[in-house]
Amino acid sequence: MLMNESPPLQDTSRANMSADKSASVFDRRDIMKDPCILPLSACPKVKTNPVPAHSWTSLPRNKTFQRLFLLISALCCAYIGYTQLSGSHYGIDVARVPQRPAPGVEPARQALGPLPPNEHSDLCPQPKALHPRKHRALQEELERVYADETYRLKVYKALGGAIQIPTESYDDLGPVGEDSRWEPFGRLHEYLEQTFPRVFESLNVTRVNTYGIVLHWQGSDKSALPVLMAAHQDVVPIEPATKDEWIHPPYSGFYDGEWIWGRGSCDDKSNLIAGLQAIDALLEQGFKPRRTFVWAYGFDEEASGKQGAGSIAPYLEETYGPDGIALILDEGGGSYGTQYGGDVIFAVPSLSEKGYLDVRIEISAQGGHSSVPPKHTAIGMLSSIIVAIESQPHEASLVRGGGAYNATQCAAVYAPEYPEKLRRLALEAVDSDSALEKLRDGLMEEYPRWEAVLRTTQAVDLVEGGVKVNALPEKVSAVVNHRIAEHSSVAELKQHFTTVTIPVATRLNLSLQAFGHDVSAGSGKGGHVVLSDAFGTGLEPSPVTPMGEHDPSQVFAGTLKATIETAEDYNASGVIVAPLLQLGNTDTRYYWNLTRNIVRYKHLGDLDRFNGAHTVNEAVRATGWIQSIRFFTNFILNCDEHL
Repeated sequence: MLMNESPPLQDTSRANMSADKSASVFDRRDIMKDPCILPLSACPKVKTNPVPAHSWTSLPRNKTFQRLFLLISALCCAYIGYTQLSGSHYGIDVARVPQRPAPGVEPARQALGPLPPNEHSDLCPQPKALHPRKHRALQEELERVYADETYRLKVYKALGGAIQIPTESYDDLGPVGEDSRWEPFGRLHEYLEQTFPRVFESLNVTRVNTYGIVLHWQGSDKSALPVLMAAHQDVVPIEPATKDEWIHPPYSGFYDGEWIWGRGSCDDKSNLIAGLQAIDALLEQGFKPRRTFVWAYGFDEEASGKQGAGSIAPYLEETYGPDGIALILDEGGGSYGTQYGGDVIFAVPSLSEKGYLDVRIEISAQGGHSSVPPKHTAIGMLSSIIVAIESQPHEASLVRGGGAYNATQCAAVYAPEYPEKLRRLALEAVDSDSALEKLRDGLMEEYPRWEAVLRTTQAVDLVEGGVKVNALPEKVSAVVNHRIAEHSSVAELKQHFTTVTIPVATRLNLSLQAFGHDVSAGSGKGGHVVLSDAFGTGLEPSPVTPMGEHDPSQVFAGTLKATIETAEDYNASGVIVAPLLQLGNTDTRYYWNLTRNIVRYKHLGDLDRFNGAHTVNEAVRATGWIQSIRFFTNFILNCDEHL
């Protein structure tokens, strides 16, 4: 599924398009002036032996004709060189011919992809595949274990058993101990302890807020900062109306010989069980870490994480201190696969997350009998504000150094199949602001989903109002969900929302209170509108994890690359690690004080999910999930040795 011809090399003649055209990489007018500047591979073969003097006697004696003959000869020589350079004479791809760099421009910046995945680019630096050296024998033994069919059937059963316990989390869950819907988590804990007795007996186990689990594996070097891995125990509820649409029941955990079915198979019991399997396998082999490792398992990530990770975070800060963790790995990111065609695998972790805010619009207006309605009812006025909000979306922006920009550069440099216009604009955008804007617009036009990546999104998800058909509504509301772009902030979002609402409130004669402040608008004769943080869950966009040569994230990236390249079904020309931006939020939102090095990634191939998460027929390919266990094992060994 991954084999194809190697992608063509870069066309360096197309680089630096934003610079002055007089300084182009290779001005073909120069060929006419000086054919010696041609690359050696493109120069016509010319004998270098001195020409005997008498040979000129064979030329026509008329001086004018001699000059014309020499001119024609020179033009023929230039033409041969030019056709070799362009490939029209010998069939050579101009993209494979080295070009002379433009003055003042680094050659690495001029490469217009696709480059082979093993070739360096300053625009998308790639890690080297990282393998354990000290623990090599242990890794090789575990590779044999993970390849054994008996072992695989055992771990498939372990995941299926966890799926069978419906640990659903809801937005309206009460506190732990007061809401009976938390009780399935107790059953899950019993199951985990029975399935992984070695883990729960060997590691230090701490329960936080009853259902939060923290595992601590003490290393021998107390000076080395710990590495934290996270997962969550909860799943989104099943929509009752879709229960009959499942191929296998949603909590069956059924293994059909290829897929493991059920809610949580992709999000996130697959990560939970894969991590525990890796720990158990290392313990069984007698591994004793040099570095301390910690696992944090929240239990309400699907419902904002307040009671789970929100309670675990203070415990971790108290135990390890601010900035007391070297690196955090949690679920998230994209999958790995050949999403850009050809035989180059792109793996897409996330180094940052968008921010979050739910804005409630609440309008109070005078009630009465619907037979004598005002010009605008409360529902009508609410609708006017919603229309205004949706008709004025937030500005999109592509920020140099941001997740979207970096991922775009990686695609432009290495993707076998990528729009040539975007490839060229990405290169120009390194230095040109106008090209950066064109690239932003081009991405949204070519890939509509990038609208959600490049701008703060807004979605009206909840509407409430009216109690009877013949009674004017006195209080109505709507909640607008926002995912805040990396270039924006909660404050900027609130200001935008207020600015859009003011003209509508003024026109409808509504008084306005916006996020705790009275704002000049209408007189209030038409009613009153309040804008607020609906659930008190406003969140700024996360810090961006550094990805420098010596940053801890390089250990993750090198492990990722090595794990894919050594998989049993690997059949590709290379792996490109192309970090992007996480559109949703994970439990790591509570862990920012522990470290600036946070990576969000789930090690599953893009063909290893049957139908994605949070929907019907959630299932994971069993053999693909084995790669998750391999990845966690390699990550632990590499962090212990190389971090």
